[in-house]
Amino acid sequence: MKYNRINIIGLGNVLHGDEGFGVAALNRFQKTVDLPATVHCIDGGTQGIYLLDYIESCDAVIVFDALIPVEYDQRVYMYRNEELPAFIHRKMSSHQMGFSELIGLARLRGKMPREIVLIGIPPKELELSTELSAEVALLLPEAVESGRAIVEGWLAEE
Repeated sequence: MKYNRINIIGLGNVLHGDEGFGVAALNRFQKTVDLPATVHCIDGGTQGIYLLDYIESCDAVIVFDALIPVEYDQRVYMYRNEELPAFIHRKMSSHQMGFSELIGLARLRGKMPREIVLIGIPPKELELSTELSAEVALLLPEAVESGRAIVEGWLAEE
């Protein structure tokens, strides 16, 4: 199966500690993986609805985010396609569109990617800080490696 466009999106607010995990994972991913022109990395930050085109315009997408509830075990979680939970993103503001709403909107419009993967962790600290907590920082390499392995698998299928 050929993937003409693969998007890798990092989500989160880098000013709220572990909420910035997705962006930190994306940044490390870009530094450790040599990517062909068909793979695009997007710092999605807290852009909400403005990310819809990045979901709808690709054949496959990986999203890094601090998306797992705080009470979950401190580890890397990965959800693929139908495994995606119905509600998967805590909004930092009532005006922000969460990732679950983006997926729902893309599905409603009939523009879902063939493959979608969410790689996330439960945040430990959400206070005002530009640093990840020590516990979350330790999970960063595993999350990035998971993303790399998935992209390599997709590229090998081409």
